[in-house]
Amino acid sequence: MNIIFDLDYAFFLFFATIVGYNFVKYGVEAKKYWIVAKQRHKAIQLFSILAGLGAFYSGAKIDSSLYFPLFVLTLISALYAVPFLPNAKNLRSLGGLKVFLVAFVWTGVTLWLPLYATGITIGVDHLILMLQQFVLVLLLMVPFEIRDLKYDQPELRTIPQQIGVLNTKYVAYFMLIVFLASALLLHKNMMQVLFLDLIWVLLIAYYIHKSKVDQSKYFASFWVEAVPIFMAIALFVFKV
Repeated sequence: MNIIFDLDYAFFLFFATIVGYNFVKYGVEAKKYWIVAKQRHKAIQLFSILAGLGAFYSGAKIDSSLYFPLFVLTLISALYAVPFLPNAKNLRSLGGLKVFLVAFVWTGVTLWLPLYATGITIGVDHLILMLQQFVLVLLLMVPFEIRDLKYDQPELRTIPQQIGVLNTKYVAYFMLIVFLASALLLHKNMMQVLFLDLIWVLLIAYYIHKSKVDQSKYFASFWVEAVPIFMAIALFVFKV
């Protein structure tokens, strides 16, 4: 999109993600977030506080017009873990909504907000790119959803819980086609970008094919998690 890279915003997202993730994972009950006994949890708590200071410092330097939309996305992230509905513990417990919330917030902070900050009028190309980003996040979550089948409570009603592992993979393969089709629409005259998109589609397809409930320790938590890092490195190396 030819947007100038904003280092302060990048640092804010980096630090805020650490705080947000640790809050969702460890802070569902406030006392667990503030009053901890185990040394490991104390280290995580201290790390979160330092990351929070980093987020506050870098956040104070970004465009103030981003504060309200960031607040909305932060609120969605918080409600992901904090109870607020009478018949649901939190947004995460609303059956099947989990992955879409994650993809929505991820797409919002990495694509929509940078566009919003520049004052660019959202066009068809931007909407296609948002769809591509949204689908990409959903795809990257599939191996985690399959892995977590043995840990997730039945009331979460995740996609693999509702339709099974094999059907989840079929849905993911269809989404891969959507991702590639959107890439063809966006970059039909940019062969280098299309080539990279094809690599990501094949790589993610391989990871989804290999996904199972009993995964190796680092399959999802390292190799699948690293796909966006591989993508970022490729963007810098090929300068696309």
